Amino acid sequence: MNQVLIQGKSALEWAENAAKSLMDEFEPIMLPPANRWHYHQGVFLCGVYQLYLETANEAYFHYVKEYVDKLVDENGNFYFERDQLDAIQPGLLLLPLYEQTGDDRYKVAASKLRNLLKTINQTSEGGFWHKDKYPYQMWLDGLYMAGPFTLQYGQQFNEPKLVDLVLKQEALMRKNTFDPETGLYFHGWDESGMTPWSVPKTNTAPEIWGRSLGWYGLAVVDLITLLPEDHEKRSELIRVLQDLIKNLVRYQDEESGLWYQIINKGNLPDNWLESSCSSLFVYTIAKAAKCGFIDSTYAKYAKKGYEGIISQYVEEDEEGKLALTGICIGTSIGVYDYYVNRQTSVNDLHGVGTFIMASLQLKDL
Repeated sequence: MNQVLIQGKSALEWAENAAKSLMDEFEPIMLPPANRWHYHQGVFLCGVYQLYLETANEAYFHYVKEYVDKLVDENGNFYFERDQLDAIQPGLLLLPLYEQTGDDRYKVAASKLRNLLKTINQTSEGGFWHKDKYPYQMWLDGLYMAGPFTLQYGQQFNEPKLVDLVLKQEALMRKNTFDPETGLYFHGWDESGMTPWSVPKTNTAPEIWGRSLGWYGLAVVDLITLLPEDHEKRSELIRVLQDLIKNLVRYQDEESGLWYQIINKGNLPDNWLESSCSSLFVYTIAKAAKCGFIDSTYAKYAKKGYEGIISQYVEEDEEGKLALTGICIGTSIGVYDYYVNRQTSVNDLHGVGTFIMASLQLKDL
């Protein structure tokens, strides 16, 4: 297959440059925040593991394995924050490590994350709180943080009820955060209606934040690919994904191909184009087109978005080290001014990890 070159490199080369730039700078355990089981590292290392699957380069595998091995002891013990869905995301590294090595400690560690779902607080409908410190709140982010791991754990260890649990969480998230005006989804929802940002009557967050919507898109397209083709909910999720993408491209910036921090308010002068959400949307659209979940003509939106990320937010020094800019730092739910005044970071793992994933989807389009 002929690879399309973007500024002289293929998408795979861009992905490898991004990964190696951080791998050369940080030993795995020192990825920020250092010495922690955390989804920031999990997102980046999921991208690195996907590079291993794509290239068979053992250096990628060993880098991921070293991170896990420095945190998980010989008995499968490790420290993680047990009051939040975010802690589950790095479990996506444990499942393939167990499958490839047969080392039981990875299975034991994964079971601890699975069992978090037995104790985490829930809304009256059975929706998981995002974190204990955000009572009664469901966030779009949470579907990716816990969903793909839980579904794969259920399949790998014969717990089919976990598949149903993930699909229930998705349905609740969709029902409670949907915005009929845009066809997109608000950042979150507060069942209690007591949070200062909660919109009266609907209890939704007031804004459609880019990265949270990106996590939702990534989760949905990945869940579809994990479900058997004859699963009763698969066709429904495909329709959800199609509607999401059709509405997303309406808000793609025509000039740059990128998406705004607040997706549907690109007309406001203080809003700005953000690289990590753009990477997530590129991933979602490209994978949906590649897998046949949406018409192949939508691939052009993914390509335009990817080219925009490269041209606007990727820098390389004389030694070829890559810097990805325009990445919003970690963000809670708030009002418009809160989002647009968030700082950006260079090579934040949110951004580099999602850029690698997007690149690997782009390479086959």
